[in-house]
Amino acid sequence: MNRIHILNTQIDNYSMSETLDTVLETIEQGRQIHHVVVNAGKIVAMQSDSKLRSSVNASDLINADGQAVVWASRFLGQPLKERVAGIDIMENLVSLAHSNGYRIFFFGARESVVSKVVDLYREQYGNDLVAGYRNGYFDPSEEAAIARDIASSGANILFVAISSPTKENFLYTYRQELRDVNFIMGVGGSFDVVSGLVRRAPRWMQRAGLEWFYRLIQEPRRMWKRYLVGNTRFILLVLRERFRWRSKRTA
Repeated sequence: MNRIHILNTQIDNYSMSETLDTVLETIEQGRQIHHVVVNAGKIVAMQSDSKLRSSVNASDLINADGQAVVWASRFLGQPLKERVAGIDIMENLVSLAHSNGYRIFFFGARESVVSKVVDLYREQYGNDLVAGYRNGYFDPSEEAAIARDIASSGANILFVAISSPTKENFLYTYRQELRDVNFIMGVGGSFDVVSGLVRRAPRWMQRAGLEWFYRLIQEPRRMWKRYLVGNTRFILLVLRERFRWRSKRTA
């Protein structure tokens, strides 16, 4: 009842507090929830990548990570309540995991980055928080073994900090092997931010939908195509969808 459908993408119309309540309730009940966030770039990629589209839309809980997605939902007549950023979900859940005695497995990023993230959280919350960790560099032939290692770690929560579409497809492919991990989520570049490798945009830029621009300034060579080309394609997709929507209403 709370899910909208725009641009071949399903998105749950949940606030941050509703999202966290849903996750905690699922863990308490011993069930699993497969979570994913979508931003403008991912939605653009989903238009041509059917495997990514299936992996995302099959998830149990889908939040709008990008402010542009929230604006697009309003422009297309299916307004979302608010942006629910993946890194904010992760940081909130780390704190809640500590309070509730849940354990987390951290998977992704470079070894120096993920180990620093784990050290920071251990220092803040204690050793019991961490069920295990592994960097995100591996051969595809190792995926099944990695999934088994995570499943046997005793983790209640799994954060996967790998780029799209690898993280979405990994979680979808191995969701059965990971069924005893109550909450599985892709968090993109969040480990880079937590470790201090990448700075996050100031709050006013986040609210203005300019977080992508702040990231572009920090890494122009790596990010220019993703943001400048990707954002342009997203705007064109939204305009085309708006035209179709208005045509249906006036038909």
